[in-house]
Amino acid sequence: MDETLILLKSLINGTYAEAFNGSKNVQSGVEIGKMWENHILQICDDHFFYEQVENCNMPYLDVLKQYDDGRDLAEYDFNKDGFGPPSDDLNKKRLAYRHRAVAHKYKKGLHSILDQDMIKSWSELYDVTDSYTDMWFSAARACLEQCAVGDRDLASSTVSTNDAGDTIFQHVNILVTSGSLIPSLVKCLLFRLGDLIPSENVYSSWEVGKLQCFSWIKEQFNGPNVQFCVIGDGWEECEAAESMRWPFVKIDPLPSSFHRFPGLTPKDLGHYFSVVYGNSDEKDNDILAPSGN
Repeated sequence: MDETLILLKSLINGTYAEAFNGSKNVQSGVEIGKMWENHILQICDDHFFYEQVENCNMPYLDVLKQYDDGRDLAEYDFNKDGFGPPSDDLNKKRLAYRHRAVAHKYKKGLHSILDQDMIKSWSELYDVTDSYTDMWFSAARACLEQCAVGDRDLASSTVSTNDAGDTIFQHVNILVTSGSLIPSLVKCLLFRLGDLIPSENVYSSWEVGKLQCFSWIKEQFNGPNVQFCVIGDGWEECEAAESMRWPFVKIDPLPSSFHRFPGLTPKDLGHYFSVVYGNSDEKDNDILAPSGN
C-alpha cells in the first residue's frame, strides 16, 4: 500500500518532496505525513481495538475464524472479556470476535463511526495531500475504479450466468502489506480504498512474508483461467512475484517515471498480463492484482 497506492513514509521522511529538486516544500510534506500518522493511530486505538491486539498481529482477519462461535456481539463488552496472554483457545476466540467486529466496521465505513468534526478534518487532509502529491491518491483510486467498471460492463454483457459456456471477467483487488493488519485496514478506509478492497482481501506479511501471502492467494483463487499481477515498490514482492511466475509492476515515485500515479493505467497493466500470459481473450479470465509494499 505505502509508496504504491498511497504515499506516507516518503512524505514523513521527506524523500518524496526531495525528488522534485526544490519545487515542493519538504516540511509541508513531513507535516502532512505526520497528520496522517496521528489520524491512523487515533482511529486504530479508538475504534479498531489496536491497543488490545497490537501484539497479536495476524496475516488476515479470517485466520482465526474456526475459533469464532458466531456469538452476537451487539452487547459484548470488549473491555471486560479478559482478552490477553496466553494465546490459548479462549483468547483466540476473543481475538476472532475482535476480527469479526473489525470486518463489520470496515464494511460500514468510517462515516458510520466518526463524528462530523473528524470527518471534516479527514476530508480536508485528503484533499490537501492529493493536491500536494499531484493527485497521486485519487489517480491510484481511479485506476482501481476503472478496473471495477470494466467488471460491471463485461458482466452486464453476459446473457446468462447459468449457462455452462458463459464466462464473466472479474478483477479482484488484493492488498498484501508489510505493515500490521489493523493499521493497514484503517489506512484503506482513510485513503478511500475500502469500497475497492474488501477486508477479507487484506493481508499482512509482517511475520509470514510476501511469498506465503501470495501462495495463500493463489490457493484461494485457484483455477485454470486465473491470472495474477503484482504492483509494488519493494524487492520482497518482486522476488515473491518472480517465484510465483507472476508479472510485477514496480512503482517509482520519481517525477519522470511512467510507473507512478498519475500515470499507471489498466491498459498498462494489460501489457504486463499479455507479456506473461499471452494475448488471450480477457473475458475468459479472472484477473487478480495483489499489491504490496
